[in-house]
Amino acid sequence: QQIEFSRRFGDLEIHVLKQFLHPQHPEILLISNIVENGKNIGIVDAGRYWHSDLCYKPVPSMGSTLYSIEVPRDESGKILGDTLFASVACSYDALPDKLKQRVAGLKALNSLEHTFDRTRKDADIRTEQVDTPEINRTRVAEEQKKLVEAIHPVIRTHPVTGRKCIFVNDSTTVKVLGVSDSESEDILGELRTRCIRQDFVFRHKWQVGDVLMWDNCATQHQAIADYALPQRRRMHRTTITGTVPF
Repeated sequence: QQIEFSRRFGDLEIHVLKQFLHPQHPEILLISNIVENGKNIGIVDAGRYWHSDLCYKPVPSMGSTLYSIEVPRDESGKILGDTLFASVACSYDALPDKLKQRVAGLKALNSLEHTFDRTRKDADIRTEQVDTPEINRTRVAEEQKKLVEAIHPVIRTHPVTGRKCIFVNDSTTVKVLGVSDSESEDILGELRTRCIRQDFVFRHKWQVGDVLMWDNCATQHQAIADYALPQRRRMHRTTITGTVPF
């Protein structure tokens, strides 16, 4: 049903990390910290930094759906593993005119390798699981060779609404092109901060059976990694093919 629903909006992406695809339905990517037979059944550390799905590809996804099957809770019953969503369309609208002019026409390099590097170096997000981010990175090394870095506009136009959206993020964006490294860091730092203004952020607390769909152009999202085994989390994701950013 999730696949059929998702296909109403476009063709579906088959994720490059083949070992984490549903065995009967490769359109579904497994996101989970559950271990079976000594191996993770899904991606453990997915989405721990603000990002838009597949923006390291020349054609990022239009949208994604996420179906909640198991939700972690602490000993008191509090729900863990929330997901945050930020409106980068509203964030752009709120930019000072001077900053809008500064970033107009700029492009940035995005790379999945950048995400792996950040995850590996950030000891604060490691949890006591069979697969740490480093182990996951080693296992996907061969698959990663199939991936390409992508250059996208810093500010893209929504293909349906025409709204301007900030299209750099904390996970995959490496550098703004055509400017010095220091200016790139300054631009990215300011845009990343403005993207996640609290008045533009929605926090979803998952319940079993929830299905969320989001727009990967108009929003960014982040998974909160505040749980660890034996607290189990299992999600099924589909990803809808998008268009080349402009």
